[in-house]
Amino acid sequence: MSKPIVRLLPYFFVGFAFLSFNAAYAQPTETAEQQVDWLQLGMGLFGGLALFLAGLDLLSEGLKKAAGNTLRDVLQKLTVNRFMGAATGAFVTGVLNSSSVTTVLVVGFVTAGVMTLAQSVGVIMGANIGSTVTAQLLAFNLSTYSLIAVALGFFMTFGSKNERSKYMGMMIMGLGLVFYGMGLMSDGMEPLRSYEPFLEILASMEQPLFGILAGALFTGLVQSSAATVGIAIAMASEGLLSLQAGIVLALGANIGTCVTALLAALGKPVEAVRASVVHVLFNIAGVLIWIPFLSILADIAVNVSPAAAEGLVGKDKLAAEVPRQIANANTMFNVLNTMIFIGFTTAFARLAERLVPDRPEPKDKIIQPDFLDDGALEAPTIALENARREIERAGHIALEMMDALGKGAEHHDREALDAVARRDDEVDILSSEIMKYLGRIRQSSLTESESETHQKLVSAIINIESAADIVESDMVELLKIFIDGDYAESSETTRDMVQGLWTCARESLELAVQAVGNSDQRSAQEVLLLKDDIRTLSDQLFERHAKRLDIDEPRYLERVRLLMTFIEQLRHMYTLTKRVAKTQLPVEIATEAA
Repeated sequence: MSKPIVRLLPYFFVGFAFLSFNAAYAQPTETAEQQVDWLQLGMGLFGGLALFLAGLDLLSEGLKKAAGNTLRDVLQKLTVNRFMGAATGAFVTGVLNSSSVTTVLVVGFVTAGVMTLAQSVGVIMGANIGSTVTAQLLAFNLSTYSLIAVALGFFMTFGSKNERSKYMGMMIMGLGLVFYGMGLMSDGMEPLRSYEPFLEILASMEQPLFGILAGALFTGLVQSSAATVGIAIAMASEGLLSLQAGIVLALGANIGTCVTALLAALGKPVEAVRASVVHVLFNIAGVLIWIPFLSILADIAVNVSPAAAEGLVGKDKLAAEVPRQIANANTMFNVLNTMIFIGFTTAFARLAERLVPDRPEPKDKIIQPDFLDDGALEAPTIALENARREIERAGHIALEMMDALGKGAEHHDREALDAVARRDDEVDILSSEIMKYLGRIRQSSLTESESETHQKLVSAIINIESAADIVESDMVELLKIFIDGDYAESSETTRDMVQGLWTCARESLELAVQAVGNSDQRSAQEVLLLKDDIRTLSDQLFERHAKRLDIDEPRYLERVRLLMTFIEQLRHMYTLTKRVAKTQLPVEIATEAA
């Protein structure tokens, strides 16, 4: 059984349990106006909610896997200004059915320096608009046909061998469960249509502060604004909820969803916390400015929504009209807020930076990861890109080690060589953290493409760490012996050849790191093209000194031995960088270059 399905089993279990009790113990009410079967109502409401949440989770999972890297690339390329950022954020969130995934993407871009915090504000604003797509779908009330979608999605998920068809099946099955859960909640609440105490509670929901508080608390509890708006639409479809009450619950859901953002930011880098703070500031400010104008928002929603069929009156009329009105009011609220605040993205960013200042670097830590965000683990494609960035960072440290080693050798600086050796600890720490992170990614359900990328990244970090170890444990020690023994005498020809070999090895490491960091096949191919230069120079050096091994001078022979060993280490370095480069090339090209 696939891991996404296993992860949803608790939802299915709860829903199945409630439905089973419903079938076994439900009894007809004695008087529709006075008697409410609370067991039956609870089973319908909470069982429906469990299936509703399970469907949302499955729908989001299928969308994320079907979208792959496409939406991430769209988000990165189309955020050139605040308006495009907002539009892109709305589009990506609407497709992914998750504003949290969009926020994770944004945080990753800000952390990597690809996007500024001010640019991210526009995307976060747009994400709020995209999150209303779910409410618009729910207002169609397709629960009558929901089991068709569940059955179709199930057979597509488990019966298809094509990956894309499986993910489409997950989406269809998830959407069917969403509507089926909505139908169960709606049917379960039908007895409440004439239960006066409950109607009085719903009437109090029209009081803005009470309704907003209720919506915020429930959203914070279930960690889903879509669930809050979905229940509001389900109640409205039974004629239980007025438009005013539905709007204030939706406003409360916009505040409650900030709890998810704040929880996700706990213990995260400063950029992640700032993005969450922007989310909170924007949502709270948007709710506050609309409280005095709720009646205006309600009037606009009524005017833009279709009227009920003729002949309907009372609760039947409300049941036909209010669900769509709530969905439209929710969308307009977020669209209008974005239009109002889009001009203040820089102000939001500066305020977030003031509220969340830069943290001082921990003095007791040698180094810590910059990109390994646990929140991204919900979207493996994003998490893999985070790991890729951290691997690139480790590779740059290895490159800096090699540069420092060259300078230390040139100036016969033993202290500089000791500093190079200490930097290897940084690579070792990052490598360990990256491997742990990749292990956690592996626990998720990965597509074939993601699994392939995962294997390539594992290979890349192992070989980059090994290259750094060669610099630290082999080259540094060889150069120390060379300096301490005063073996510096050598011909200008030998020095030039060694320098040329060194340059080729260093270039291969730089190109390999670039190939991994940017998924750059051209750089990877350039690493392979250095093979002939490396082989020619090393062979010439071996041949040049092999001819002189008959010289009976122990000091000379020791210098040759050290030189030959150093050349071997440079060749080994190239072998490792070639392995890194091959991870970024198609299998057929990598195999030919073996």
